[in-house]
Amino acid sequence: MMPRRPAFEIADQKVTAGTQVSIKLPATRLYTDTPMDLHVEVFHGLRDGPVLLVCAAIHGDELNGIEICRRLIKRLNPKRLNGTVLVVPIVNVFGFIQQTRYLPDRRDLNRCFPGSQRGALGSRLAHLFYDQLLSRATHLIDLHTGAIHRSNLPQIRTDLKDPEAKAMAEEFLTPVILHAKERDGSLRSSATERGVHCLLYEAGEALRFDEASIRTGLNGILNVMKYLGMGKRRGSRRKFEPMVANSSQWVRNEVDGLIVSRVRLGEMVSKNQILAYSASPHGDMEEAIRSPIDGVVIGMSNIPIANEGEALFHIAKFTADLIDQAGEIFDAFTEDFEPRVL
Repeated sequence: MMPRRPAFEIADQKVTAGTQVSIKLPATRLYTDTPMDLHVEVFHGLRDGPVLLVCAAIHGDELNGIEICRRLIKRLNPKRLNGTVLVVPIVNVFGFIQQTRYLPDRRDLNRCFPGSQRGALGSRLAHLFYDQLLSRATHLIDLHTGAIHRSNLPQIRTDLKDPEAKAMAEEFLTPVILHAKERDGSLRSSATERGVHCLLYEAGEALRFDEASIRTGLNGILNVMKYLGMGKRRGSRRKFEPMVANSSQWVRNEVDGLIVSRVRLGEMVSKNQILAYSASPHGDMEEAIRSPIDGVVIGMSNIPIANEGEALFHIAKFTADLIDQAGEIFDAFTEDFEPRVL
Protein backbone atom coordinates (compact mmCIF):
# COMPACT_ATOMS: atom_id res chain seq x y z
CA MET A 1 0.00 0.00 0.00
CA MET A 2 1.32 3.43 -1.00
CA PRO A 3 2.32 5.52 2.06
CA ARG A 4 0.08 8.51 2.60
CA ARG A 5 1.56 11.75 1.33
CA PRO A 6 2.00 14.49 3.96
CA ALA A 7 -0.48 17.35 3.99
CA PHE A 8 0.39 20.64 2.30
CA GLU A 9 0.56 23.41 4.88
CA ILE A 10 -0.38 26.99 4.04
CA ALA A 11 -1.75 29.84 6.17
CA ASP A 12 -1.98 27.59 9.24
CA GLN A 13 -4.15 25.16 7.29
CA LYS A 14 -3.38 21.60 6.23
CA VAL A 15 -4.53 20.35 2.84
CA THR A 16 -4.60 16.55 2.79
CA ALA A 17 -3.35 14.62 -0.22
CA GLY A 18 -5.91 14.10 -2.98
CA THR A 19 -8.04 17.11 -2.06
CA GLN A 20 -8.82 20.62 -3.27
CA VAL A 21 -9.19 23.44 -0.74
CA SER A 22 -10.05 27.12 -1.22
CA ILE A 23 -7.99 29.32 1.07
CA LYS A 24 -8.42 33.03 1.68
CA LEU A 25 -5.32 34.90 2.83
CA PRO A 26 -6.35 38.13 4.63
CA ALA A 27 -4.71 40.97 2.71
CA THR A 28 -6.14 44.23 4.04
CA ARG A 29 -9.42 46.10 4.52
CA LEU A 30 -11.23 48.76 2.50
CA TYR A 31 -12.23 52.13 3.92
CA THR A 32 -15.63 50.59 4.63
CA ASP A 33 -13.98 47.98 6.90
CA THR A 34 -14.72 45.33 4.29
CA PRO A 35 -12.01 42.63 4.33
CA MET A 36 -9.95 42.01 1.18
CA ASP A 37 -8.53 38.50 0.73
CA LEU A 38 -6.06 36.84 -1.58
CA HIS A 39 -7.99 33.81 -2.82
CA VAL A 40 -5.93 30.66 -3.48
CA GLU A 41 -7.13 27.31 -4.83
CA VAL A 42 -4.88 24.51 -3.57
CA PHE A 43 -4.81 21.15 -5.39
CA HIS A 44 -2.67 18.71 -3.38
CA GLY A 45 -2.04 15.55 -5.37
CA LEU A 46 -1.89 12.01 -4.05
CA ARG A 47 1.69 11.55 -5.27
CA ASP A 48 4.88 13.56 -4.89
CA GLY A 49 5.87 16.12 -7.50
CA PRO A 50 6.61 19.80 -8.10
CA VAL A 51 4.70 22.70 -6.57
CA LEU A 52 3.40 24.78 -9.49
CA LEU A 53 2.13 28.28 -8.76
CA VAL A 54 -0.14 29.82 -11.43
CA CYS A 55 -1.22 33.42 -10.94
CA ALA A 56 -2.94 36.19 -12.88
CA ALA A 57 -3.94 39.85 -12.60
CA ILE A 58 -0.88 41.20 -10.83
CA HIS A 59 -2.03 44.06 -13.01
CA GLY A 60 -5.70 44.36 -12.12
CA ASP A 61 -6.99 45.08 -15.64
CA GLU A 62 -5.38 42.03 -17.27
CA LEU A 63 -8.37 39.71 -17.54
CA ASN A 64 -7.32 36.88 -19.88
CA GLY A 65 -5.26 35.26 -17.13
CA ILE A 66 -8.21 35.27 -14.75
CA GLU A 67 -10.28 33.29 -17.24
CA ILE A 68 -7.36 30.93 -17.86
CA CYS A 69 -7.18 30.27 -14.12
CA ARG A 70 -10.94 29.74 -13.91
CA ARG A 71 -10.85 27.12 -16.66
CA LEU A 72 -7.74 25.51 -15.17
CA ILE A 73 -9.46 25.10 -11.80
CA LYS A 74 -12.31 23.23 -13.53
CA ARG A 75 -9.84 20.87 -15.24
CA LEU A 76 -7.69 19.82 -12.29
CA ASN A 77 -8.36 16.70 -10.26
CA PRO A 78 -6.12 16.33 -7.17
CA LYS A 79 -6.67 12.57 -7.15
CA ARG A 80 -4.93 12.34 -10.53
CA LEU A 81 -2.24 14.89 -9.73
CA ASN A 82 1.44 14.39 -9.01
CA GLY A 83 2.61 17.28 -6.87
CA THR A 84 0.69 20.40 -5.90
CA VAL A 85 -0.88 23.24 -7.90
CA LEU A 86 -1.60 26.65 -6.38
CA VAL A 87 -3.92 28.84 -8.48
CA VAL A 88 -4.37 32.55 -7.72
CA PRO A 89 -6.74 34.06 -10.31
CA ILE A 90 -6.52 37.63 -8.96
CA VAL A 91 -3.39 38.91 -7.23
CA ASN A 92 -4.11 42.65 -7.43
CA VAL A 93 -7.63 42.58 -6.02
CA PHE A 94 -7.67 46.38 -5.66
CA GLY A 95 -6.88 47.00 -9.33
CA PHE A 96 -9.36 44.34 -10.42
CA ILE A 97 -12.22 46.02 -8.54
CA GLN A 98 -11.35 49.40 -10.08
CA GLN A 99 -10.56 47.90 -13.52
CA THR A 100 -7.11 49.45 -13.44
CA ARG A 101 -3.55 48.20 -13.79
CA TYR A 102 -2.40 49.78 -10.55
CA LEU A 103 -2.98 49.84 -6.82
CA PRO A 104 -4.99 52.65 -5.16
CA ASP A 105 -1.77 54.61 -4.54
CA ARG A 106 -0.86 54.29 -8.26
CA ARG A 107 1.99 51.89 -7.58
CA ASP A 108 2.66 48.94 -9.87
CA LEU A 109 2.41 45.76 -7.79
CA ASN A 110 4.86 44.07 -10.16
CA ARG A 111 7.58 46.46 -8.99
CA CYS A 112 6.99 45.82 -5.26
CA PHE A 113 8.47 42.33 -4.77
CA PRO A 114 9.63 40.76 -2.50
CA GLY A 115 7.78 43.34 -0.41
CA SER A 116 7.73 44.15 3.27
CA GLN A 117 5.29 43.76 6.15
CA ARG A 118 5.83 47.40 7.08
CA GLY A 119 5.95 48.99 3.66
CA ALA A 120 3.33 50.69 1.48
CA LEU A 121 0.18 48.84 0.40
CA GLY A 122 1.82 47.26 -2.64
CA SER A 123 4.83 46.19 -0.63
CA ARG A 124 2.61 44.52 1.97
CA LEU A 125 0.54 42.68 -0.63
CA ALA A 126 3.72 41.56 -2.42
CA HIS A 127 5.15 40.32 0.89
CA LEU A 128 2.01 38.29 1.60
CA PHE A 129 2.19 36.66 -1.84
CA TYR A 130 5.93 36.07 -1.52
CA ASP A 131 5.81 34.69 2.01
CA GLN A 132 2.75 32.46 1.71
CA LEU A 133 2.87 31.32 -1.92
CA LEU A 134 6.09 31.92 -3.81
CA SER A 135 8.14 30.55 -0.92
CA ARG A 136 6.36 27.19 -1.34
CA ALA A 137 6.65 26.94 -5.13
CA THR A 138 9.21 25.16 -7.29
CA HIS A 139 7.78 26.46 -10.59
CA LEU A 140 5.79 29.57 -11.53
CA ILE A 141 3.61 30.61 -14.47
CA ASP A 142 2.69 34.30 -14.31
CA LEU A 143 -0.15 35.28 -16.68
CA HIS A 144 -0.28 38.75 -18.29
CA THR A 145 -1.77 40.68 -21.20
CA GLY A 146 -0.70 43.79 -23.04
CA ALA A 147 -1.43 47.14 -21.40
CA ILE A 148 -4.65 49.03 -22.03
CA HIS A 149 -5.18 49.64 -25.77
CA ARG A 150 -2.20 47.41 -26.63
CA SER A 151 -2.36 43.81 -27.84
CA ASN A 152 0.30 41.13 -27.50
CA LEU A 153 0.77 38.07 -29.66
CA PRO A 154 0.75 34.96 -27.42
CA GLN A 155 4.34 34.68 -26.26
CA ILE A 156 6.50 33.42 -23.42
CA ARG A 157 9.11 35.61 -21.76
CA THR A 158 11.71 33.92 -19.61
CA ASP A 159 15.39 33.59 -18.76
CA LEU A 160 16.66 31.19 -21.39
CA LYS A 161 19.86 30.71 -19.37
CA ASP A 162 17.76 28.60 -16.98
CA PRO A 163 17.55 25.17 -18.69
CA GLU A 164 14.38 24.18 -16.83
CA ALA A 165 12.62 27.44 -17.70
CA LYS A 166 13.73 27.07 -21.33
CA ALA A 167 12.29 23.55 -21.49
CA MET A 168 9.03 24.74 -19.91
CA ALA A 169 8.81 27.58 -22.45
CA GLU A 170 9.28 25.20 -25.38
CA GLU A 171 6.56 22.89 -24.05
CA PHE A 172 4.11 25.76 -23.42
CA LEU A 173 3.90 26.17 -27.22
CA THR A 174 3.47 29.80 -28.21
CA PRO A 175 4.67 31.14 -31.58
CA VAL A 176 7.47 33.17 -29.96
CA ILE A 177 9.71 32.71 -26.92
CA LEU A 178 11.50 35.89 -25.91
CA HIS A 179 14.61 35.95 -23.75
CA ALA A 180 13.74 38.80 -21.40
CA LYS A 181 15.73 40.44 -18.66
CA GLU A 182 14.15 40.52 -15.22
CA ARG A 183 12.96 43.86 -13.92
CA ASP A 184 13.82 44.97 -10.41
CA GLY A 185 10.89 44.45 -8.06
CA SER A 186 9.04 42.09 -10.38
CA LEU A 187 7.57 38.77 -9.32
CA ARG A 188 9.76 37.03 -11.90
CA SER A 189 12.89 38.61 -10.45
CA SER A 190 11.99 37.46 -6.93
CA ALA A 191 11.17 33.98 -8.21
CA THR A 192 14.53 33.69 -9.94
CA GLU A 193 16.35 34.80 -6.79
CA ARG A 194 14.58 32.01 -4.88
CA GLY A 195 15.48 29.43 -7.51
CA VAL A 196 11.88 29.10 -8.73
CA HIS A 197 11.72 28.32 -12.47
CA CYS A 198 9.46 30.97 -13.99
CA LEU A 199 7.55 31.65 -17.20
CA LEU A 200 5.71 34.88 -17.98
CA TYR A 201 2.88 34.41 -20.49
CA GLU A 202 1.80 37.50 -22.45
CA ALA A 203 -1.26 37.48 -24.71
CA GLY A 204 -4.10 39.78 -25.69
CA GLU A 205 -5.14 43.19 -24.40
CA ALA A 206 -6.10 44.60 -21.01
CA LEU A 207 -9.83 44.74 -20.12
CA ARG A 208 -10.70 42.31 -22.92
CA PHE A 209 -11.21 38.57 -23.29
CA ASP A 210 -9.43 37.04 -26.29
CA GLU A 211 -10.48 33.43 -26.82
CA ALA A 212 -7.38 32.33 -28.74
CA SER A 213 -5.13 33.83 -26.05
CA ILE A 214 -7.12 32.16 -23.28
CA ARG A 215 -7.12 28.73 -24.91
CA THR A 216 -3.42 29.02 -25.75
CA GLY A 217 -2.69 29.85 -22.12
CA LEU A 218 -4.74 26.99 -20.71
CA ASN A 219 -3.29 24.55 -23.22
CA GLY A 220 0.21 25.78 -22.40
CA ILE A 221 -0.16 25.30 -18.65
CA LEU A 222 -1.38 21.74 -19.14
CA ASN A 223 1.53 21.10 -21.52
CA VAL A 224 3.97 22.32 -18.88
CA MET A 225 2.30 20.16 -16.23
CA LYS A 226 2.75 17.14 -18.48
CA TYR A 227 6.43 18.02 -18.97
CA LEU A 228 6.87 18.32 -15.19
CA GLY A 229 5.33 14.88 -14.70
CA MET A 230 2.32 16.29 -12.84
CA GLY A 231 -0.33 14.65 -15.00
CA LYS A 232 -1.13 13.08 -18.34
CA ARG A 233 -2.41 14.82 -21.44
CA ARG A 234 -4.73 13.42 -24.09
CA GLY A 235 -4.79 14.62 -27.67
CA SER A 236 -2.20 17.39 -27.42
CA ARG A 237 -0.82 18.15 -30.86
CA ARG A 238 2.57 19.73 -31.53
CA LYS A 239 2.13 21.54 -34.84
CA PHE A 240 5.24 23.73 -34.74
CA GLU A 241 8.43 24.55 -32.87
CA PRO A 242 8.38 28.04 -31.30
CA MET A 243 10.87 30.61 -32.54
CA VAL A 244 13.29 31.96 -29.94
CA ALA A 245 14.23 35.64 -29.96
CA ASN A 246 17.08 36.96 -27.87
CA SER A 247 15.99 40.59 -28.13
CA SER A 248 13.13 42.85 -29.16
CA GLN A 249 12.61 46.51 -29.98
CA TRP A 250 9.77 49.00 -29.74
CA VAL A 251 9.15 51.25 -32.75
CA ARG A 252 8.03 54.75 -31.75
CA ASN A 253 6.20 57.51 -33.57
CA GLU A 254 8.41 60.40 -34.64
CA VAL A 255 5.63 62.73 -35.80
CA ASP A 256 2.27 63.39 -34.12
CA GLY A 257 -0.71 62.22 -36.15
CA LEU A 258 -3.21 59.58 -37.13
CA ILE A 259 -1.65 56.12 -37.38
CA VAL A 260 -2.59 54.18 -40.51
CA SER A 261 -1.21 50.69 -39.89
CA ARG A 262 0.05 48.47 -42.69
CA VAL A 263 0.86 45.35 -40.63
CA ARG A 264 -0.95 43.11 -38.16
CA LEU A 265 -0.05 41.27 -34.99
CA GLY A 266 2.09 38.22 -35.76
CA GLU A 267 3.21 39.51 -39.15
CA MET A 268 6.78 39.01 -40.30
CA VAL A 269 8.52 42.26 -41.24
CA SER A 270 11.83 43.16 -42.87
CA LYS A 271 14.23 45.93 -42.02
CA ASN A 272 13.04 49.26 -43.51
CA GLN A 273 9.59 47.83 -44.29
CA ILE A 274 6.80 50.36 -43.79
CA LEU A 275 4.79 49.43 -40.69
CA ALA A 276 2.41 52.39 -40.76
CA TYR A 277 2.00 56.00 -41.77
CA SER A 278 1.65 58.89 -39.34
CA ALA A 279 -0.77 61.19 -41.13
CA SER A 280 -1.97 64.70 -40.49
CA PRO A 281 -5.75 64.83 -39.90
CA HIS A 282 -5.83 67.71 -42.42
CA GLY A 283 -4.44 65.54 -45.20
CA ASP A 284 -1.26 67.52 -45.94
CA MET A 285 1.37 65.15 -44.49
CA GLU A 286 2.16 61.45 -44.31
CA GLU A 287 5.29 60.21 -42.54
CA ALA A 288 6.31 56.56 -43.06
CA ILE A 289 7.09 54.51 -39.95
CA ARG A 290 9.62 51.80 -40.81
CA SER A 291 10.88 48.72 -39.05
CA PRO A 292 14.48 49.08 -37.82
CA ILE A 293 15.02 45.30 -37.81
CA ASP A 294 13.96 41.99 -39.33
CA GLY A 295 11.47 40.28 -37.06
CA VAL A 296 7.90 39.53 -36.03
CA VAL A 297 5.32 41.95 -34.65
CA ILE A 298 4.59 40.63 -31.14
CA GLY A 299 2.83 43.71 -29.78
CA MET A 300 1.11 46.80 -31.11
CA SER A 301 -0.97 49.78 -30.11
CA ASN A 302 -4.68 49.66 -30.95
CA ILE A 303 -5.23 53.43 -30.83
CA PRO A 304 -4.91 55.09 -34.26
CA ILE A 305 -3.75 58.38 -32.71
CA ALA A 306 -0.24 58.94 -31.38
CA ASN A 307 1.95 61.72 -30.12
CA GLU A 308 5.63 61.99 -30.87
CA GLY A 309 7.59 59.31 -29.01
CA GLU A 310 4.70 56.92 -28.37
CA ALA A 311 5.46 53.19 -28.71
CA LEU A 312 3.47 51.68 -31.57
CA PHE A 313 4.95 48.30 -32.57
CA HIS A 314 6.92 45.74 -30.55
CA ILE A 315 9.10 43.60 -32.78
CA ALA A 316 10.93 40.42 -31.76
CA LYS A 317 14.25 40.35 -33.60
CA PHE A 318 14.98 37.49 -35.98
CA THR A 319 17.51 37.15 -38.79
CA ALA A 320 16.18 37.53 -42.31
CA ASP A 321 16.73 33.84 -43.13
CA LEU A 322 14.28 32.86 -40.37
CA ILE A 323 11.42 35.07 -41.52
CA ASP A 324 9.94 32.40 -43.82
CA GLN A 325 10.09 29.91 -40.95
CA ALA A 326 8.31 32.43 -38.73
CA GLY A 327 5.52 32.67 -41.29
CA GLU A 328 5.04 28.91 -41.26
CA ILE A 329 4.92 28.91 -37.46
CA PHE A 330 2.32 31.65 -37.30
CA ASP A 331 0.20 29.93 -39.95
CA ALA A 332 0.37 26.66 -38.00
CA PHE A 333 -0.59 28.48 -34.82
CA THR A 334 -3.61 30.25 -36.26
CA GLU A 335 -4.96 27.66 -38.72
CA ASP A 336 -7.80 25.64 -37.21
CA PHE A 337 -6.43 26.28 -33.75
CA GLU A 338 -8.36 24.01 -31.41
CA PRO A 339 -6.25 23.21 -28.34
CA ARG A 340 -7.24 19.83 -26.89
CA VAL A 341 -7.27 19.81 -23.10
CA LEU A 342 -8.24 17.30 -20.44
